Amino acid sequence: MKVIETYSSEETFEAGRTIGRAAKAGDIYTLDGDLGAGKTVFTKGVAAGLSIKEHVNSPTFTIIQQYDTGRLPLYHFDVYRISDIEEMDEIGYEDYFYGNGVCIIEWAHLINELIPENAARITIEKNPEKGFDYRKITIY
Repeated sequence: MKVIETYSSEETFEAGRTIGRAAKAGDIYTLDGDLGAGKTVFTKGVAAGLSIKEHVNSPTFTIIQQYDTGRLPLYHFDVYRISDIEEMDEIGYEDYFYGNGVCIIEWAHLINELIPENAARITIEKNPEKGFDYRKITIY
């Protein structure tokens, strides 16, 4: 387990960039945290660490966004709106999870039974007592 504390969105972005720089083909990162916790900011950092130049945004309504311009493809899932686990089968999630890219899965706890055991689990938590922009990023 590793804990990273950040005090600005820039630091949260940089924490993601560090993960992206170290990422290897087939890596899966689950990402859980409240709305507004910084999951997308962190993911933008991962994309930057993968040298992806495209604009990264949360795929809330499309479930998956694919970015192919970096050193490895990034498959960015947002499963918040998944109402039935079978929807993941319909989009062919296994091709992404077991492919040659890097997966980031926001709200992963909602599809926990599909997440491979070797996935790195990341939670991002706010703590208003430590400041509006404070985030505690825990990597398991």
